[in-house]
Amino acid sequence: MSKNKSSSGEVYLVGAGPGDPGLVTLRAKECIENANVIVYDHLANPETLSWTRDDAEIIYAGKEPGGSQLSQQQINALLIEKAREGKQVVRLKGGDPFVFGRGAEEAQAIADAGIPFEIVPGITSAIAGPAYAGIPMTHRAHNSHVTFFTGHEDPAKAESAIDYAALAKLGGTQVMLMGVERLGSITSEMLKHGVRGDLPVALVCSATTGQQETLTGTLSDIAQKAVANDFKAPAVAVFGEVVSLRDGLNWYEKRPLLGKRIVVTRTRKQASALSNKLRALGAQVIELPTIRIEPPSDLREFAELVQDAHIYDWIVFTSANGVEAFFDIFFKLYDDAREIGGARIAAIGPATAQRVKDFHLHVDLQPDEFVAEAVLREFKKQGSIENLRILLVRAEKARDVLPKELSAAGAILDEAFAYRTVPETRDASGARRQLAQDGADLITFTSSSTVENFLALGLPWPKGMRIASIGPITSKTVRDRGLKVDVEARRHDIDGLVQAIRGLFEKS
Repeated sequence: MSKNKSSSGEVYLVGAGPGDPGLVTLRAKECIENANVIVYDHLANPETLSWTRDDAEIIYAGKEPGGSQLSQQQINALLIEKAREGKQVVRLKGGDPFVFGRGAEEAQAIADAGIPFEIVPGITSAIAGPAYAGIPMTHRAHNSHVTFFTGHEDPAKAESAIDYAALAKLGGTQVMLMGVERLGSITSEMLKHGVRGDLPVALVCSATTGQQETLTGTLSDIAQKAVANDFKAPAVAVFGEVVSLRDGLNWYEKRPLLGKRIVVTRTRKQASALSNKLRALGAQVIELPTIRIEPPSDLREFAELVQDAHIYDWIVFTSANGVEAFFDIFFKLYDDAREIGGARIAAIGPATAQRVKDFHLHVDLQPDEFVAEAVLREFKKQGSIENLRILLVRAEKARDVLPKELSAAGAILDEAFAYRTVPETRDASGARRQLAQDGADLITFTSSSTVENFLALGLPWPKGMRIASIGPITSKTVRDRGLKVDVEARRHDIDGLVQAIRGLFEKS
């Protein structure tokens, strides 16, 4: 493909899909994860940037009306320059790169430069937007063909290339991208060329995201309705009888958290578990990690305690992170799980217990409440723990209630510091800017450290943003900092937090 292939990197023109990160293809995700350089567009969901390598160079090349921007020629030159440095370059484009996305122009420039490239198709909003609005592109009773056209043409052209007479004659389902700001003139031209005024029309704004809205009308009144409702880009317009099917097929916009913008402050690695559950309920999620999990300050000491795990009567895990860190070291030292010996295992919380079970080990003690104090009560139910050897696997600088209580009850206790939480300094997706610009309805805190580190960022508190806490310890930290907890999970885990959030918005 290229005469310079041996000294060159490669460019991947990647479709980022219509907005919902769940609609990104597996190949697109793989390219993002492996890229040295990401050049991304305004319509590419920035959350996908959380998949990038820590050392990836991230460049915004979005084209927004009225904003400063790179020209198409500058973008082409940038892609070629980075590839010639031997880098794997991902050009991340909203929707599909070859559907009204100028991807073909970029591909031509890259090919002319002799740079190897790959096209990674994406789901276009022309299909996904109507689907999420309950509007099928085809239906045997209504049409047998679909036409796609753009309302945003090259401004250098003397006249419109849209053949309105042909559109009128063709009929069927017609989908327009990038033309909502010209909707009045476009519908006027369609009416002039004989398209009937009562033809059903739908506009789908911010398609497949938690901010999706759909406006329906007819060809003769949709432009007026769009102005009255302050309907702005990005929007997809659908013209045709299939729009009438929306009443029975509208599925996405009935979700309970649709239109709610919710901030997730968990670590980048852990955020997806909570984010995915909230998105499934229709929320728009801003992933703004405030903490990062790192190895403990004294990894050698931790490894020595893991190596001697078989000498303990009990191993107590206080978090899923601790379980993961423990067994990461354990299986570097041993190749047989039986080397853990006769130690019994206690776990705080179902997520921690599940992580233990993932390693095919049984959890012998799990308190009903997911707090440290409950562990001690469960131990006492089983009898005296005096002179029992207990290894407590925990984070550095965590609450010292449990070690103090276990020691006071006569246990011979060793603390294994498995990891430490540090402030997250990287903001690849621009989540902090997004929060400052768009605000949010709710922020979630899943630990005291997420509270402390979010507040340490010094971001302005968006007007009306409420707080959801995973449990009493986290809630105390919130209140100690002078803030109000609007809802606390009854069950102190991710499912309990999601249930509490849903209940909060259903009441309001």
